Amino acid sequence: MTEDIPANPARKALRLHREMDRIWSDLPGWRGSLASVNHSTIGLRFMATSFVFFAIGGVLAMLIRAQLATRDGAFLDTALYNQIFTMHGSIMMFLFAIPMLEGLGMWLLPKILGARDLAFPRLGALGYWCYLFGGTIILASLLLGMAPDGGWFMYVPLSGKTHTPGVSADVWLLGVTFVEISAVAAAVEIIVTILRMRRAGMGLTRMPLMGWYMLGTAAMMLVGFPPLILGSILLELERAFDWPFFDILRGGDPLLWQHLFWLFGHPEVYIIFLPAAGVLSTIIPVFARVPILGYGAIVAAVLGLVFLSFGLWVHHMFTVGIPHMALAFFSAASALVAVPTSVQIFAWIGTMWAGRVELRLPMLHVIGFFLTFVMGGLTGVMLAMVPFNWQAHDTAFVTAHLHYVLVGGFVFPMMAGITYWMPMISGRFRVRALGEAAFWLILLGFHGTFFLMHLTGLLGMPRRIDRYPGNPEWEWLNLVSSIGGMVMAAGFALFVMDIGMQWLFGRRSHRNPWRAETLDWAMALPAPPYNFASLPGPRHPDSSAILPLARGEGLLPGSPRDRREVLVTDAGTGRPDHVAVVPGNTVLPIWTAAALGSFFLLMLAGLYWLTPLAIAAILWAGWQWGGFMGSPRDAAPIPVAPGLSLPEHWQIRQTLAYSGTVTLLVADGTLYASLLFGVGFLTVIAPNWPAPESGLGLGALLAAGGALLSIAAATLAARLAETRRDRPTGATAALTGVLAAGLALALLGVLAWQLDDPRRHARDALRGVLLGHAVFHGAVALMLGLRSLCDARQGRTSRLRRGAAPVWQLFQAFWLATAALSLGLVILQEVG
Repeated sequence: MTEDIPANPARKALRLHREMDRIWSDLPGWRGSLASVNHSTIGLRFMATSFVFFAIGGVLAMLIRAQLATRDGAFLDTALYNQIFTMHGSIMMFLFAIPMLEGLGMWLLPKILGARDLAFPRLGALGYWCYLFGGTIILASLLLGMAPDGGWFMYVPLSGKTHTPGVSADVWLLGVTFVEISAVAAAVEIIVTILRMRRAGMGLTRMPLMGWYMLGTAAMMLVGFPPLILGSILLELERAFDWPFFDILRGGDPLLWQHLFWLFGHPEVYIIFLPAAGVLSTIIPVFARVPILGYGAIVAAVLGLVFLSFGLWVHHMFTVGIPHMALAFFSAASALVAVPTSVQIFAWIGTMWAGRVELRLPMLHVIGFFLTFVMGGLTGVMLAMVPFNWQAHDTAFVTAHLHYVLVGGFVFPMMAGITYWMPMISGRFRVRALGEAAFWLILLGFHGTFFLMHLTGLLGMPRRIDRYPGNPEWEWLNLVSSIGGMVMAAGFALFVMDIGMQWLFGRRSHRNPWRAETLDWAMALPAPPYNFASLPGPRHPDSSAILPLARGEGLLPGSPRDRREVLVTDAGTGRPDHVAVVPGNTVLPIWTAAALGSFFLLMLAGLYWLTPLAIAAILWAGWQWGGFMGSPRDAAPIPVAPGLSLPEHWQIRQTLAYSGTVTLLVADGTLYASLLFGVGFLTVIAPNWPAPESGLGLGALLAAGGALLSIAAATLAARLAETRRDRPTGATAALTGVLAAGLALALLGVLAWQLDDPRRHARDALRGVLLGHAVFHGAVALMLGLRSLCDARQGRTSRLRRGAAPVWQLFQAFWLATAALSLGLVILQEVG
């Protein structure tokens, strides 16, 4: 009898593990691989795929260095060289850096926050497939000889149809836009997960610093990517349909593209840096064996960086002739951003100073970060000064600064993170010595490559040239840089070999090999797909909770209802709020990504008349997403812990779906604000204004007014359907809203028919985009209204069950606000 007592907890833990593994694991075979929505699987796929793109971008970089090693540059012709440097920059920025941090966030956040999964598993899977398909489109263009060749920033008019005929620029615009869907999806997922799925009792002020860093990163992605998405849409409309947003002869302005691009481009530097800084703030205290110094100061620095990063974009445009007052403002802001960065660096140095640092392999990469990133920051302050910027603009000095910041501030910390969390991924220790050799080759090769590029830049060597026969003074510097690049490439190859050797041949790792105190190490190795057999609560704040959580002594133990259940908490305090049921394995995300991809491919091929079929496929896929309801109606509350039961997600208003819609509308609102910025910029700054006299008549104005009244009626009906959930009233309100939305779309169609030719002037093209924005959001609102109508008619709404009505009401209100403003602008232009 006494021998059975110790065995009972072990048997209970084994039973829980088998039960959870059955519910949360991926299905077997290749079909199961396609259907997986688990955050660990999707996160690892993001990181592995981004490494493949990083290797391809690295090979392209070596081709560039081989071309520049001698003055005559006989290795590549100019046309191919232009494609290669454009693809190198585009791959590293869009297909490596951003997806790598997305993958890290998806894989790591539930583990450090004490959750089982992300808030929207299917959305994460959709983001991955969009990233893979978009990246494949971009990469295939290089293999087919149709790669973009205008630089990764695609400045107009160089990227316009006149100077870049064919489809090369369209590949960049459509492929990058497709990839950006993935980034926005990841941002929504990360923000909602951090705010609503932390462990019970984990208030914001007690959240691990990695959570703060990823929250700031996702917020910047949510606000930073829409301007580039808008710019890509406008440029593609100009290339495909001759709408003159950037044509200076017809009221456009090429500087609008630069503003929209750098509204994304400079926050992206900090989007890339912040997750890497989160890795440093996680690793340094572990190896210093002391808590992080200045938690509050670091959080304040993160928030300061998020705010300041959106006030710096014009320092990329100091040479375009902007007013002196603007030069002074953006120069000061660019220098000021060094302050919150320095706060973090001094906090990390202070933490190491207070402890006794163990120089294990992850800490070597941390040292590489300090040696590299600080130099990049100093040259960044130099470039923030207008007189120096004018001298160094578009020279190799800027290229060197960019690589010091990105490689120092992202690649070295990410390598530290990979070596730190690799035992959790593989369950194995690494093979000794390979990693250290790789580190030294990368460090020495990097500085050998890019330090000398500061000198070539100061000697006047411009960026993006393929040969320099009249400048022998640059040759030896370029030759040494090329040799350093080859050494660095060998180091990265050795780093990959080290990871592979650990995965295949490393000996089994025991739990928590680094003796860390964070929740991510409070699980078995390798980490199971569900993370925690029972969820941590206030009594389980750190890695000491390994055994209690495995035995089911936490919250929501096991899966007694054979569903994927997660705990949702209050955004501020971490108080348990309700239980959400998340969807399991499904192929719906890959079909949705394929439908989106077919739309982009048809646009790329110029088959615009077939795009309605792709749009229909997208709408069908979107309709299927609403089919997951989770629970039977009016079920009893879910027991979470002894004495604590919580409602399920369909019984309350502030669900994860509602929070996700709010977050998505922030990005949508940013895109609309960027569109309004474009309208104002062209109206005030662009030459060839005022526009020609408009042909809009009384009928068009009446159609606009009728559309607004119909949208308002649909919004009121959506509100009624959300507040009155008894079946007859809810169904009547939903039907009224659907009919009103349909009438509004018809009236917007009448208005569009009476618009002037958008090819005539930028004002007319902007009117077309404003109206298209209203029509698109009307179609989405109509689909949500139809979903709410189906919920009401089929009995999926009741006094407790809300269905899709809250999300519909929220989106409908957004449509009303933006459509009123858009139509008001059209009417104002007509009256004026």
